Amino acid sequence: MDELRSVVNIGSYGNVTIHLKELIEKKGITRYRLAKLADTRFEVVEKWCSGTVERIDTDILARFCHILDCNIDDILHYQA
Repeated sequence: MDELRSVVNIGSYGNVTIHLKELIEKKGITRYRLAKLADTRFEVVEKWCSGTVERIDTDILARFCHILDCNIDDILHYQA
C-alpha cells in the first residue's frame, strides 16, 4: 500500500498558484470582459488575477475554463 503523507508544518506541503492573469493576457481578453462573460463581479476576477482568492469556487473556475477554452491546470498549478 502506498504511504500517505501528513501535514507536519504549515507550508511544508507546497502551494497552489493561480495563473489566470497570464492566461487572459495570452487570450487577449480583459478582466472586465471575463467578469461579464462569467456573470460575476469584477472584484471576483480581480482576486483570481492577483492570486488573493481565499476559497476556490469550482463553479467560477468551471466558467473561466469554459470561456477561455482551457483546462483547470492552465489556471491552477500545484508546486511541492
